[in-house]
Amino acid sequence: MKSAPFKYYVPSEIDEALELLYQLGDEAKILAGGQSLVPMLNYRLLSPANLLDINRVSELKRYSLTDEGLKIGAGVRQREIELSPEIELAFPVLHQALTNVAHVQIRNRGTICGSLAHADSAAELPSVMVALGAQMVIRSGVGDRAVKAEEFFKFHLTSDLEPAEILTEVHVPKLPAKTVGAFEEVTRRKGDFALVGAALLGQWDANGQIQNCRIVCSGVAPVPLRLRFAEDIVNGTDLSDQVLVNVQQSVMDSLDPTEDIHTSSHYRKIVTGVVVRRGLSRLVDQRGAANGSR
Repeated sequence: MKSAPFKYYVPSEIDEALELLYQLGDEAKILAGGQSLVPMLNYRLLSPANLLDINRVSELKRYSLTDEGLKIGAGVRQREIELSPEIELAFPVLHQALTNVAHVQIRNRGTICGSLAHADSAAELPSVMVALGAQMVIRSGVGDRAVKAEEFFKFHLTSDLEPAEILTEVHVPKLPAKTVGAFEEVTRRKGDFALVGAALLGQWDANGQIQNCRIVCSGVAPVPLRLRFAEDIVNGTDLSDQVLVNVQQSVMDSLDPTEDIHTSSHYRKIVTGVVVRRGLSRLVDQRGAANGSR
């Protein structure tokens, strides 16, 4: 299939792109990697009158890793972040999630910020950014504003972005000492969208107990879903086998997941419990390394 006709703009400066967005309003879409947008155009799920290609805006193609954390511009490809050994060491859960995003060919073109702006609740990156406590930097003609990842996602394929705004950067704060993390998901085939995914983070204390645990699931709700009730069960425990069983059962008893053409709500409920338990088991596997490395 082919997309509907549209006017194509290629701004070279961010201010030029913002001015175009202001002028064109709801009739414009941003093109960065295009790995979600272009298929939607071809299937005519979207038919914007105007397309703004931001690939020539050089300032959006930068990322930096400092003592304060990681900053990723809107033009940075997923594969760039995946292949950075420094970022893998600093944010292993982000690296794990990226290796599960679609296929290498997709990650070569797809951007981190593009996936976040697309706001697919089944995608890996939104749930990871919520778990990491990331902030979205949104720019318009009147200036910048920062939005917490947990507040950025409003509904399936719906974010906090307004028509005249661009998600220019995502900021991931430096992780506390002794932080461990894991990303788990279940798919029908490698590269498919996950039926259920889970991003988990926490810190092991000197007594061998997990603290500040975050558990965020994808694919089970219209937005990345933080399981605070499950976090309450595991925080302050040694994540013994009995704790893992209790958490798994609590997740299965408490959730009412989304049902769609891919699977039933009942199946998602069961799989979410399994995925969370597996992720927590991986945190247990990292306990010795976390305590011995500091």
